[in-house]
Amino acid sequence: MGSEAMGINIQILTVVIILYVGVLSYLAYLGHKATNSSEDYLVAGRDINGGIMALSYGVTFVSTSAIVGFGGVAAFHGFSLLWLTVLTILIGIIIAFALFGVPIRKLAVNLGSTTFGELLGQRYNSKFITFFSGIMIFIFMPAYTSIILVGGARFLESSLLINYDIALFLLAIVVAIYVITGGLKTVMYTDAFCALVMLAGMAYLLFSTYSNLGGIVSAHQELSVLQNMVPEALVATGHQGWTAMPAFGSEIWWTVISTIVMGVGIGVLAQPQLVMRFMTVKKTNSLYRAMAVGCIFIFFMTGTAFIVGPLSNLYFVQQGGEIATTVAEGNVDLIIPLFINEMMPGWFVYLIMLSLLSAAISTLSSLIHVQAAAWGRDIIRNFRLWKSPASITADDLDTIPWITRIGVLVGLIISILLAYRLPESIIARATAFWFGICAASFLPTIIGALYWKNSTKAGAIASIISGYTVAIFGFVFMHLAESKPLGIARLIFGRDALFEFPWTHVDPLFYALPISAIVFVVVSLVTSPPAKKHLERCFHNF
Repeated sequence: MGSEAMGINIQILTVVIILYVGVLSYLAYLGHKATNSSEDYLVAGRDINGGIMALSYGVTFVSTSAIVGFGGVAAFHGFSLLWLTVLTILIGIIIAFALFGVPIRKLAVNLGSTTFGELLGQRYNSKFITFFSGIMIFIFMPAYTSIILVGGARFLESSLLINYDIALFLLAIVVAIYVITGGLKTVMYTDAFCALVMLAGMAYLLFSTYSNLGGIVSAHQELSVLQNMVPEALVATGHQGWTAMPAFGSEIWWTVISTIVMGVGIGVLAQPQLVMRFMTVKKTNSLYRAMAVGCIFIFFMTGTAFIVGPLSNLYFVQQGGEIATTVAEGNVDLIIPLFINEMMPGWFVYLIMLSLLSAAISTLSSLIHVQAAAWGRDIIRNFRLWKSPASITADDLDTIPWITRIGVLVGLIISILLAYRLPESIIARATAFWFGICAASFLPTIIGALYWKNSTKAGAIASIISGYTVAIFGFVFMHLAESKPLGIARLIFGRDALFEFPWTHVDPLFYALPISAIVFVVVSLVTSPPAKKHLERCFHNF
């Protein structure tokens, strides 16, 4: 489909892009001007308004991976993915802000923590935890970052008919400029603006989709009738139509519930880039007020994607007699861009393009910032302090922002290289992989750090290592979605996965997280508790 068919006028597009980039540049300038210290660069000076933090949290959590990738997956699986919207609001916002955000903010202020790894390391008085967390983030987060690049570039490719490689490169360059110049203040200022653009775009997409398909009741009824168009291969694995849950215990049921809904819904609590948002607010009470903003934003972001995705099947059938995955030639990452370009009015392409660009830029900048912070603060600085603390001077500490900026470039290069090599339909799968790894490795340790004073350094280390190891083992040798394309299990054991169904479709989070939690509790109970003086420092004013 050409640009003329989409109603794109190159002159109007040029003006829109110039205005958009102009606003982002001005916000980046404000962030750069307000960045005068390492604390400004790493945690935005801890003086961010709660509303801005909530918007930044939302766009960091929800990016093109949710809109493009998970929207396409919803077109494949149906409305069952709306359970993920329920979990993202309940767990990702309400529980995250009230039960995690408030104590995380207090703990970070008490300890002077400026990164995710530093927060855990200082709470458990362990440089190893800080270093290991930094290494894990710096090595594995590029895989997640790369799929955000893929999502943004795919939409640019489809909407503007430009080469995918060029779109990917341009997107990466824009993000690098913002993160390098202004740190987290710039990231959060631009995040808030991007969030408002996204909210306008997604709200209109939701209402317009229902309007074009005859209203809520009519659209759902007609989609239900299309159950007989579900491919036989999917029916055999549990698909019961786009308005119904998959058959209980089937392959698709395990994929939807364990990997997509539970994997992402629970994994959000242990996301380093989201945990760091709680460290930036000026006052703890502002987190409670920010919850309402976060809930509304998340509903329109994930809810819209998971509603529009299944309904795209109805639209494509009405237009050409084929379901969405057939129209997209099996690549679910292309379904949402194709649906928008075909159904929506030409002017909306500008708005949704800016919405998805905003989603990509905001999340990318946050992820790259966290990778850079892990590099400069958790790895380089912590390693030097660990090996020879006496050699660190004030001048050395002043160089940390520059070391961190180098980390921006290194992390971005790795992400770009991965994005060029990733296969099709990878966005949702890679997101669930990263969320699962984080939850299995860090969630018990985070909960213990906040709510169990007798949790120990040994327990935390054992939990992180065991959760990480079991999760990686599961993805490499048991979970078919990853073990088959990786090929390591077949190379060693002559088969794609070690065990038969249902283990081939049970997300590793389901067994890695309980093992990590049990190890954390048992080891903490049999090892010496932290010093009383250290606990008093950690929990002052709790």
